[in-house]
Amino acid sequence: MSEISEKIKSLGIDKIKYHLFLCCDQTNPKCCNYEMGLESWEYLKSRLKELNLSEQGGIYRSKVNCLRICTKGPIGVVYPGGIWYHSCTPQVLERIIQEHLIRGIPVQEYMINTTAL
Repeated sequence: MSEISEKIKSLGIDKIKYHLFLCCDQTNPKCCNYEMGLESWEYLKSRLKELNLSEQGGIYRSKVNCLRICTKGPIGVVYPGGIWYHSCTPQVLERIIQEHLIRGIPVQEYMINTTAL
């Protein structure tokens, strides 16, 4: 098995159902303050791990520098589907985890766009 194949297997990339990108570690914070963004990121990481959803559980997450919305952050986007969310605080992330990532139902209350539905 090649090095990249081994890495893909160990990270569970071959099992991804959803991938959540969270704008939370900005060089020049605009959508939310820096601490709020990192608090949301830490919550997302620990909660997915606690629920056994990380990696082999099929839910992937990536911390991104900027998703260019620059208001009402932290901003998140879930693929597949391209569902964008605003105000991704730990409380909102919990709803996204429970409703969208586990049950497959986007959380309309915090969606930025609805054209992807």
